[in-house]
Amino acid sequence: MRGLYAITPAIASARRLHEMCAAALEGGAAILQYRNPRADAKMQLKQAAALAQLCRAFGALFVVNNHPRLAAQVGADGVHLGQNDMDLQAAREIVGPDAIIGATCHDSPQKARQAQKDGANYCAMGAFFPSPTKPDAIPCGLEKIAQAKHKCKLPIVAVGGINSQNITQVVRAGADSVAVVSALFAANDIRKAAQELSAAFSSSHPPTLPPASTPGP
Repeated sequence: MRGLYAITPAIASARRLHEMCAAALEGGAAILQYRNPRADAKMQLKQAAALAQLCRAFGALFVVNNHPRLAAQVGADGVHLGQNDMDLQAAREIVGPDAIIGATCHDSPQKARQAQKDGANYCAMGAFFPSPTKPDAIPCGLEKIAQAKHKCKLPIVAVGGINSQNITQVVRAGADSVAVVSALFAANDIRKAAQELSAAFSSSHPPTLPPASTPGP
């Protein structure tokens, strides 16, 4: 779990969504999460199946948000669960032992540690900046990334208001991956935006973590 983590916008056109995601993957997105709460079950299946195939062609990871059964049905690499979604162990029974399961941990290093105990493969933390996608998201300080890393061994996916102007701050704070929606899919040139965002993960921008003695909350 390292690199640009693209989360799909909620749009109705399967063809347009496929084109947008292809551009993101061409630009360097390493992980793609399908999230479309507005779509009905039939459309979700159609869109997710097409994106699963697309990610396989690019060698990228494909994750489905909130729907373990849909993830299993389309052969996704895994599923992402929010705090109010299905229990992690129950989801594991559906997606299988080898699937990736991500857990939303908001601003809590303690939740990250619990997610590891419950069998998650990564945890998502944020929002680190004001988010146009989720304006009411709980604020999360960059120092929480290091605190979470001292409490668990899971990769940390940073989310919330991250764009080309602030992504380097998040990567330097220790994030293994950075999830974006509008900074990527609202761009005039999605491929170019993905390239610019992915550049933050180059060797010229290594993470710089505080010492292990940094106190937790």
